[in-house]
Amino acid sequence: MVIPILAALTATTLAGCSSADDEGGPVVRIGTTESSAEWDVFKEKAAEQGITLQIQTYSDYSQPNIALAQGQIDVNLFQHLQYLGGYNVANADDLTPIGATQVVPLGLYSKKHGSVEDIPQGGEIAIPNDPSNQARALFVLEAAGLLTLDPEAKSPTPADIDAGASKVKVTPVDAAQTALSLNSVDGSVVNNTYLERSGIDPKSALYQDDPNSPGAEPYINVFVTRADATGNETYLRLVEIWHDPAVQAAVSETSKGTAVEVIKDEAALTEILRRVEQNIRDGQ
Repeated sequence: MVIPILAALTATTLAGCSSADDEGGPVVRIGTTESSAEWDVFKEKAAEQGITLQIQTYSDYSQPNIALAQGQIDVNLFQHLQYLGGYNVANADDLTPIGATQVVPLGLYSKKHGSVEDIPQGGEIAIPNDPSNQARALFVLEAAGLLTLDPEAKSPTPADIDAGASKVKVTPVDAAQTALSLNSVDGSVVNNTYLERSGIDPKSALYQDDPNSPGAEPYINVFVTRADATGNETYLRLVEIWHDPAVQAAVSETSKGTAVEVIKDEAALTEILRRVEQNIRDGQ
């Protein structure tokens, strides 16, 4: 798919990057927490268009936004809008989405039980402890019929659980530990990043949210840069390259067909981000 605003870009407009390679082409420092196959294809496709990607892989979610804000990298691609909104509000920052990639379902997994119904009363479920993924995990468990949440909570925490009306209890852990926790809990809500690292088949989820629903908009994964760089045409070209059929084929293979491609421009994404940030402020 081609994003119309990008179709007219020429090689001469790609010079507005932080540095250039030996042949004068733009070099973009991009941060991620991923190490999956689509990144190799993405890098190759960018090189075909004269863009050199310097990929910086971080071990956890807390680092790529800090690195971007400090100018250590030019762009990052690892987070959804809900996570970005949480970072911006907490840090009084204005990191800005410039293009969408996909929505990936968030699922509940278990090594002990074969269905949601098999999870016992009082069972323990591990969930990510970062605020945006934690809220989404709680909504997943509510939709699965395992929790009852305060209906007024827009970005719920474990404090918003009605324990008396809920079947399970939750244990917040670092997102990287959710998959590892499967050996000791009744179930775990695991982000897609850690499914791949742990060799867990996304299709083995006992339950997952619907990436096509309007409620999934805050969980659109995005390219992000600093507010003063949003018009950089090289960065915008990278968004277009991500939607190249070869990259999308690799995304589908990595996600085992679960990732849902999303095309939205900066204006639409910024509007969703504005709503997300306001909801976060209202909940504070």
